[in-house]
Amino acid sequence: MKNIVLKSLLFLVLFVNTAYAATPLPSWNDTVTKQAIISFVDKVTTIGSPHYLPPADRIATFDNDGTLWAEKPTYVQDVFTYDRIRALAPQHPEWKAKMPYKAVLENDKAALDALSFDAWIELVLASHGNYTTEEFSQIVKTWLAQARHPQTGRLYTEMVYQPMLELLAYLREHGFKTYMVTGSNQEFVRPWAEKTYGFAPEQVIGSSFKKKFTLKDGAPVIMQLPEFSSVTDGDGKPISIEQVIGRRPIASFGNSDGDLPMLQWTTAGNGLRFALLVHHTDAVREWAYDRKSSEGKLDKALDAAKAHGWTVVDMKNDWKVIHPFEKKH
Repeated sequence: MKNIVLKSLLFLVLFVNTAYAATPLPSWNDTVTKQAIISFVDKVTTIGSPHYLPPADRIATFDNDGTLWAEKPTYVQDVFTYDRIRALAPQHPEWKAKMPYKAVLENDKAALDALSFDAWIELVLASHGNYTTEEFSQIVKTWLAQARHPQTGRLYTEMVYQPMLELLAYLREHGFKTYMVTGSNQEFVRPWAEKTYGFAPEQVIGSSFKKKFTLKDGAPVIMQLPEFSSVTDGDGKPISIEQVIGRRPIASFGNSDGDLPMLQWTTAGNGLRFALLVHHTDAVREWAYDRKSSEGKLDKALDAAKAHGWTVVDMKNDWKVIHPFEKKH
């Protein structure tokens, strides 16, 4: 009898796991949001459909911060930047009395929250420049292997959104080529994006530093200079998409006003188009924020979504789980 019960339980576990895996977007509740995604994918991938598009035209672009992983309480690249400033401070004793470095070294949260864009740029350039691309990539990988979210204690790469990982997989299974289009520096994101999300380095489009080819100890290297060549946020997103991909996406996914131009550019094309905003509405499992947030401000884009009929994820009601570690438990 005991063996029969154990076998029955094992069968039930295998059955549930198989059914879970076979269900499209299993971490999404069966709401109109999930159905809108599935309906769009069916229409553009079913041969004979009036909206059918060949795989070459199935381009989907995704923002990262707040869309694919958590951006609260501070953008991850900001945390990395501050840690790099602290690590480099012994080489720059003048930073102790100089803003904005002083704010970082003293962990003055009020001053850091009030930093101007130019001050933030100064910190990024001072902490990210004058490395070979290989050196900087290794610095990022080493940092991410031990840096943890201040509230959950999880690695930042564990703070990704399980429903969005499933969405990426679902689109790829249906012949979509997916790209990340982020305001963060692509040099910061590329070292870990493939392992975390499945984006190959050439599928990561972000703000970027100027580079220089040179010889170092007799070997050819590419140096990362303390100067920006592009900023991929706001209007910069569709411009970078055009420059790098050369095709207008048929689907775009974001969460903030910084993603609005990308969604506008995507939905202005001919044929069936899809735009989605992740609305952070769950103050218990994550955070609830939108129009007045300092990270991921969602104001104009939320109004545009209503005006144009774009899909808006209600995180609280549309997602069964938020992070992969919740699913494991």
